[in-house]
Amino acid sequence: MPNSLQIALQNNTNSEQVFAYVTGIAIQHDGQRCILKADGKGLYFPQNPPEILSPLAEDCAIPLGRPGNTVTIEIPQMAGGRIWISRDSKLTFLLNPGPALVEPSVLNPSDPNASVDFGFCEFTLNDAQLYANISYVDFVPRLPIALNLKTANGPEQNVAGTAADALDQMAEALRQQAGRDSRPWDKLIVLKDEKPLRILNATHGNAVGASFEGYFESYVEEVWARLTQHPKVKVNTQAAPGILHAKVKDGKLHVGDEEFDKPSTADILGCNSGPFTTGPSATRNAIIPRLAAALARTAFLESDDHPSHPQTFYRRDPTNHYARLVHEHNLDGKGYAFAYDDVQPDDGDDQSGKVNAGDPVLFTVTVGGPR
Repeated sequence: MPNSLQIALQNNTNSEQVFAYVTGIAIQHDGQRCILKADGKGLYFPQNPPEILSPLAEDCAIPLGRPGNTVTIEIPQMAGGRIWISRDSKLTFLLNPGPALVEPSVLNPSDPNASVDFGFCEFTLNDAQLYANISYVDFVPRLPIALNLKTANGPEQNVAGTAADALDQMAEALRQQAGRDSRPWDKLIVLKDEKPLRILNATHGNAVGASFEGYFESYVEEVWARLTQHPKVKVNTQAAPGILHAKVKDGKLHVGDEEFDKPSTADILGCNSGPFTTGPSATRNAIIPRLAAALARTAFLESDDHPSHPQTFYRRDPTNHYARLVHEHNLDGKGYAFAYDDVQPDDGDDQSGKVNAGDPVLFTVTVGGPR
């Protein structure tokens, strides 16, 4: 596994003002928070600032040049990494005492980046592998991002991302959905100059006055009723506990020896609260992603075996129309739309939009969608 990796950043937009920023934890530098410098090679380690929301000491924007241009940078081993891309404006990163990096927020209307067209992909490069994915867990950006990974011994891996006009299409689909079910899907659309700038995940609906309280509860009642009368459902933990039977008894869902209360809509959208809170039990922690994914995809009533295949996803209402549209509007159907969107059957295709390999040679991030 290399100690560093080349990353090609390709400007496929129609703008000459496209900038990249690389943030993460420098594994080979005692786990310090770092930002790649504007030269695409050196590391800037922020120092403890005198007060909150202090500016960075360096401008770490990496210009990508004119449309069609490619800039190659080099990163050391990094954990929790992000490659941020902005179009037409630079991003503003700030520091709090610690030092703690204040990253761009799409949920705070007073954030200096609130009206900037930006997106990001996530990555980790360590002794074992490069792992990277396009994340839509928080929002879908107007700016499309695609991934390509060349390896020393395996085939190229590609994640196509969205088309250049995908956000407009998604926004219109959400407006239509709001008209059908009277839920605030349309409020998830963030506008700039009367055009969609980004679409927030329904998990963050409260930030824009879009409450989905009570949305999934009727579906959960259906699932509980079926598993009370139909105890043939199985959950493959894809770990040491193997395949466990699921049934409802005395109002609780039993998967193997683990017991789960009914989740709320917030639990299903976020996947990390209520019955989906992880803890010391390795078996329970293996069940939670499969259970949460089956409910988020409203696939629990479509199959007796979970994880199930994509043809069982989002087939009924209520369902997560944000996640449904993320997959419909990614060119290859892949995208990380909720916390456990990487859950798949043992023989299933990845849905999460990731690339990974232990022998990476060149990682390419393309912004702007297909030309």
